[in-house]
Amino acid sequence: MMKSLLFSAHPTPPLLPGPHLRRLIRLCASSAFASAPPRAGRGSPRTAPSRRPCPRSLYARPSLLEMERERAARRADVDAFLASLGVDPGELAGLELPVTVDIMRERAEFLASLGLIREDLAAYPLALGCSMRKNMVPVLDYLGKLGVRHDALPDLLRRYPQVLHASVVVDLAPIVKYLQGMGVRSVDIPRVLERYPELLGRQIGSIITCFPEVLGMRVGKIIKPFVEYLEGIGIQKLSIAYSNIARIIEKKPYVLGFGLEDKVKSNIEVLMEFGVRKEALASIVMQYPDILGLELRDKLVAQQSLFESIILVSRDDFGRVIERMPQAINLGRTAVLKHVNFLTACGFMLSQVSKMVVACPQLLALNMDIMRMNFEYFKNEMERDLEELVEFPAFFTYGLESTVRPRHEMVSRKGFTCSLAWLLNCPDARFDERMKYDTIGVQEMEAEESSDMNALAEEVENEEEEYSDYDDSDDEFVR
Repeated sequence: MMKSLLFSAHPTPPLLPGPHLRRLIRLCASSAFASAPPRAGRGSPRTAPSRRPCPRSLYARPSLLEMERERAARRADVDAFLASLGVDPGELAGLELPVTVDIMRERAEFLASLGLIREDLAAYPLALGCSMRKNMVPVLDYLGKLGVRHDALPDLLRRYPQVLHASVVVDLAPIVKYLQGMGVRSVDIPRVLERYPELLGRQIGSIITCFPEVLGMRVGKIIKPFVEYLEGIGIQKLSIAYSNIARIIEKKPYVLGFGLEDKVKSNIEVLMEFGVRKEALASIVMQYPDILGLELRDKLVAQQSLFESIILVSRDDFGRVIERMPQAINLGRTAVLKHVNFLTACGFMLSQVSKMVVACPQLLALNMDIMRMNFEYFKNEMERDLEELVEFPAFFTYGLESTVRPRHEMVSRKGFTCSLAWLLNCPDARFDERMKYDTIGVQEMEAEESSDMNALAEEVENEEEEYSDYDDSDDEFVR
């Protein structure tokens, strides 16, 4: 029966709308036709359909231009706030600052709570570029845990405001461990940092980069005994600025790898065997830390023989040469002969050359062109006796145009007659003061002539670019 209903050949027709419904449909159609605009003819222009403005999406992004304008407006507000604090906004032009004045005001108020005033911020405006959460608070918390007093913070931050940029893990913690390795007790570290906040800027990272082995060294077994030994030979641990020993380790970190018992102590004893005085050991190590790790005895034997045969330097005087220029142990035979021949060609006797080298060993390593120009000026313009160079051989170490010529001309205009030591062996400020004198005191002249040449050794330590004849290619350190 169901099949007959579904597949019937004459299905029931669909129902049609009644009369009332048909009348309603016709009425709606006629009203819609009347309200529709007339269709344009073939010759009449078509009007473009009107477009309603679409409402802006909540998810639409501003253009790059709009973003730049907003950023510039916010930065202008921040700059205006900085100017109100007395800070020049131009000094922070390249720094990414907070986007709102409120954050910048919070930083300024926090720094003020630490004791810093407007003048401090003007002197170091970069402090305002430090994040409170990422920089200031962690650093100050760490210093507080170390024992740095709150009332000491203003002076510490004024002297070394860069600490606010530091990382506790990367920068500050290694500094503290380093100080402990230098023999500073943990209880003393807060006072040391308060007195010398510049320590927090020491480049410990460069030490680790150059000599990563330091990371595996035990403070108590390696670093501390090494420091204590150097202190024992006269190198002060904490000087006015900082530790001279720390300076050595910063410049030459690999010295920590020299065996203390089998190399460092042995080399110190060898130096004394060759005539070096105990009071001069510290100066030697400061000038040339590498000497602690060389195969020193063989070098000194060969070099002493060289100096004795070529320059007639006695065994006792050889010790003075090493004290004044420890790098002399690396001078090759060719370099020594070249400089000795130059001096003898200038008219000096070999005995005079020997005296000059003992007083100023730097003569054997100076650039030959510099020596030649200085000597020609001495002979042709200054017209002095050669004996004056024997008494003051350091004349050759001074720059002709920077020092010798201008000073000689000023003294000549004043009509003074003075020694080379009085003319050259003083800083510019003191020389300018001397030019105000009407006469030269005899006692002052004698004092200058008897000055210690060790001062010269320290002066020329940082001028190795003028020295061209060091032969240290065969240095072999025992680590």
